[in-house]
Amino acid sequence: MKKNNELRDFYILWSTQSLSQLGSAVTAFALTLWLYEKTGSALSTAALRICTYAPYVIMSIFAGAISDRFDKKKTMLICDLFAALCTVSVFFLYRTDTLSIWHLYLINAVTGLMNTVQQPASEVAYTMIIPKEYYQKTGGLLSLSRSLVTIGNPLIASAVYGFAGLDAAIALDLATFVVAFAALAFLIRIPAVPSEGEEAAGIIQLAIEGLKYLKENPMILYVILFMSGVNFIASSFDAVLPAYIIPNARGGNVMLGVVTSCSGVAMVAGSVIASVMPKPKDRVKVIYLSMLFSLATENFLLAFSRLPVLWCAGQILGWIFVPVMSTNQNVIMKNTVPWDLQGRVYACRNTLQFFTIPLGLMFGGFMVDEVCEPFMSSAGKKLGFLFGTGKGSGAALMLFILGAAGTVMCLVFGNILKNYRYTD
Repeated sequence: MKKNNELRDFYILWSTQSLSQLGSAVTAFALTLWLYEKTGSALSTAALRICTYAPYVIMSIFAGAISDRFDKKKTMLICDLFAALCTVSVFFLYRTDTLSIWHLYLINAVTGLMNTVQQPASEVAYTMIIPKEYYQKTGGLLSLSRSLVTIGNPLIASAVYGFAGLDAAIALDLATFVVAFAALAFLIRIPAVPSEGEEAAGIIQLAIEGLKYLKENPMILYVILFMSGVNFIASSFDAVLPAYIIPNARGGNVMLGVVTSCSGVAMVAGSVIASVMPKPKDRVKVIYLSMLFSLATENFLLAFSRLPVLWCAGQILGWIFVPVMSTNQNVIMKNTVPWDLQGRVYACRNTLQFFTIPLGLMFGGFMVDEVCEPFMSSAGKKLGFLFGTGKGSGAALMLFILGAAGTVMCLVFGNILKNYRYTD
């Protein structure tokens, strides 16, 4: 009973925040469906993600400094409230038939900014309410909830939007917000982080301190840079996958959805593995070996296969150890970075680790359209026995290139990271 009491606040925060994240994801997906119906443009709908993501990449360093300077619980509540007001604005504009595309871009940018500030505060809050011996278990549960949201939100959003419309999806989002906000406000106590002499420190100075900490701790910095490379390869893969599956004779839109959902299923299984696996002897080694396995199996299997069952298998192999990786990285961060620095250090991590995602998306799309497909349609016919022929063969070639690049990158960083060992 004592152990359950030790994790009481975590279970309440985790369950209610996960529910709210599901509600937000349902609204985001429903808005994508609405916008595509209005414009018929994939670029217009992709811009929604860009508007949400841009503040995260650009402002993360400063957001972490803000998080470190102010009370974590109040920061989370204020950010949640602003995000909810944005959702209410969409609801009002939609109900009055005045919702325009630029409204969504602006509102998504504001919501993205709120998420940018809230995320480091949330990570520190979890650190403060979780006993150290439960870091690995709770990390697996956090990965599990993210995986379930990934699987569930397209299904729920499609059903709600199809049967009841956009306003019903927004109402669901607001209902989950009320639950999460009330739980955080009235049921959870987050201790104040002791700090000395920070009152006079400016936001820029605090951000510099976060970067300085990473510079002085090369193990953490190299792990972050390694994950930055992984994200570049993975986001390039995300751009290539539709161009590979949709034109395929055995593919199409429905099959793309099936294959994509396999990543969520794999992450659920991986989250269970991460939550029950014994403490590893070297967490750094687990991080780069798990990503070596992921990148060296998924890309090659898809590049050389023509059967949907193998595409699904590739997705499962590529994603099943991602929660194991993220759990071990989070344990290292929580155990290594002092509480009073975690917000700014996590924020610096977010900027360094995730700025490669939009670059990877652009790179993958460019390589398929401008390099690989033209090559396979002309000089690449001799490679048809490897990558197939016709539209989609260039995407298969690009998957092979990503597999090779990912394998080499993992081996290079593995050689660097072998000089750093972390156990707890």
